[in-house]
Amino acid sequence: MRILVIGSGGREHALTWKLRESLRMEEIYCAPGNAGIAQEAECVPVDIGSPAELLKLANWLRADLTVVGPEAPLVAGVVDEFESAGRPVVGPSKAAARLEGSKIFAKEFMVRHDIPTARCAIAESYSQAIEALAAFRCPVVIKADGLAAGKGVVIAQSLEEAARALDDFIQRKTLGEAGDRVVIEECLVGEETSFIVLTDGQGVVELAPTQDHKRLLDGDAGPNTGGMGAYSDDAILDPQARNEIMTRVVRPTLQGLVAEGIHYRGFLYCGLMMTAEGPQVLEYNVRLGDPETQPIMMRLRSDLVELLLSTRDGTLASHEAHWTPNPAVCVVMASAGYPGTPETGREITGYEAAEGLGGVKLFHAGTKMEDHKLLTAGGRVMGVTAVSEDLQSAIQRAYSAVEKIHFEGMQYRHDIARRGLERRAPAKPGGSLPVTPNQSGYPATAKLPPA
Repeated sequence: MRILVIGSGGREHALTWKLRESLRMEEIYCAPGNAGIAQEAECVPVDIGSPAELLKLANWLRADLTVVGPEAPLVAGVVDEFESAGRPVVGPSKAAARLEGSKIFAKEFMVRHDIPTARCAIAESYSQAIEALAAFRCPVVIKADGLAAGKGVVIAQSLEEAARALDDFIQRKTLGEAGDRVVIEECLVGEETSFIVLTDGQGVVELAPTQDHKRLLDGDAGPNTGGMGAYSDDAILDPQARNEIMTRVVRPTLQGLVAEGIHYRGFLYCGLMMTAEGPQVLEYNVRLGDPETQPIMMRLRSDLVELLLSTRDGTLASHEAHWTPNPAVCVVMASAGYPGTPETGREITGYEAAEGLGGVKLFHAGTKMEDHKLLTAGGRVMGVTAVSEDLQSAIQRAYSAVEKIHFEGMQYRHDIARRGLERRAPAKPGGSLPVTPNQSGYPATAKLPPA
């Protein structure tokens, strides 16, 4: 088969790497790709914002299957474009992609179909938003309606901070049209989880559970980002919790879409807060998460091409995914200035030594090769991902690889997957882990943030 992957981030690198393992794969392409993906596939430049250009490329490559990584092409209607031309593609339609493309559509959809989510208000002007804000206690969540590359959410600790966020989004237009309308939402208390499934609209395959780390700094401090790391471990959700999520969230979501005349096919990401009252939906994504995809693909034993073909053909109910029980951890290395204006063009060294460690894979995001040197080319540079027999050793392996890599201004979190360790052995009073820093899997020089 000739396979085309759309995108250029760590998610697309992980997808390309996994698809390349399939015995069904003959040739694989990625558009536009990055320096790391170029080691796995032929990279082709393209405007991923243009469904017509993407179809033109797929026709030229004679792609037997196209896999869409990022959300923007899906929201723009790339799947509709492909299907109208009879070109095989896996992903949700433009109508279905509104679940991610509009926070307001998603919230109203959840209310219509009794899917558990936080109480909210919708505002279409600054004055309306300020008036609605009075009905909420702080902390309060401010969300831009449209796509904002993971930067359209502010958890405001005070009314003043909330008002500033509303001013930024609506009046100063820091996110462009994405912030013209906003959702004001109560701040839920619990543990956040990424629950992702693959579906053909009827059959559903659950992916390994993951947990993202959105904030820039250790201890969940600093601004929101596209994701500074993630880990996958079966202990994140027990079977009862998974069943409750499927019963209260996933099945009602798919049934609600059918009731509204929308056929959903592809990956469905449910960003959840596991509260004392059960799972509450924070957001939908209509594709795989980034960086969640990286540890998920490290754990997947099944042939991804076979799973995607069965999704395309509507036979997914007769398939299941198989996983290694070993946990996987991804630490994102980011450029100075991220998530604002990142510094680029910095030479990256030590990456070959890092990837030479057993059980480690570097998934590139913002990289380019120039004059035989690997350079930074974006905010998130790469996801250092490791798998091992237990979570502690997976963490240790990932950070051992991170310590071998260097570029000027690099930043990363030192506490990825810490919650997983605390889940197994609750922290002692004062926030210290029930193991020494060396045993914990974190670098001995790293200061562990308070729990």
